[in-house]
Amino acid sequence: MMSPEVSPPELAREDVHTIDDERFVRDRVAVVTGAASGIGRATALAAAVNGLSVLATDVDEEGLAATVERAEAIGEPADAIEPFAADLQDEVEIEAIADAARDLGDVTFLANVAGLQHVAPIGEFPTPAYDRIQNVMLRAPILLTRELWDALEENDGCVGNMASVHGHYVTSDKVAYNVVKFGIRGLTQSIAAEGDGDLRSFSVSTGYVETPLVTNQLADTAEQRGISVDEVIEDVMLGQARSKEMMTPAEVGNLFVLGFSHLAQHLNGGDLLFDGGMTLTYE
Repeated sequence: MMSPEVSPPELAREDVHTIDDERFVRDRVAVVTGAASGIGRATALAAAVNGLSVLATDVDEEGLAATVERAEAIGEPADAIEPFAADLQDEVEIEAIADAARDLGDVTFLANVAGLQHVAPIGEFPTPAYDRIQNVMLRAPILLTRELWDALEENDGCVGNMASVHGHYVTSDKVAYNVVKFGIRGLTQSIAAEGDGDLRSFSVSTGYVETPLVTNQLADTAEQRGISVDEVIEDVMLGQARSKEMMTPAEVGNLFVLGFSHLAQHLNGGDLLFDGGMTLTYE
């Protein structure tokens, strides 16, 4: 089991599942948000290994550079991933992401992955933290989907949205995160309804994944609950799951590739629930 001191795993080429899909070519573009680390980085790398051109966007320029370096380290060409630093809280910058994606090629896939967290009870939840989570994790996916809609629809594209077990049930002290994850599933289903078969959508719901977002919230969660960090991992995060190991970012990136591929042609508005039995099994 991962301890708080262990860094999230670094993706290797053999971690990526490749799918033989005629649309997985460099002329087609996958836009990936939150691509500077964690699941976003893994999704960008998985898409690149599967032959797509990737517009990788994040507010963290250094993290994006590290994602590009990792792509080269696992054998991808230097131009497989195009980094584009942008703030998803800024509508003008969201429009710039869309412009850059269209300039890169035929925009066919969009992975809305960017996420953040703040742990506090509702009675003490700070408005700036709530607004930032809403802006980055729900408003931005809606706006970016809107800006890329025509290109995605023209290319029989697909939008993949990062949901969570917290889009199925909630845990305490995470009201903003809970609300946006339920909202992202609503966005997913709205895209499917309005895409009318020309534009698919799906969401991915996982339990806890070995990412910086998870490791960075361990101490806050422990303090809020008055327990140790080890107890947070064993009892809070994995206590209800039947699988007693966290997923890796690469495993989640592979789910996005699967959802984008021809293997998922009937996945439209649905949710890929890979939670280790956390939400649907009971003792």
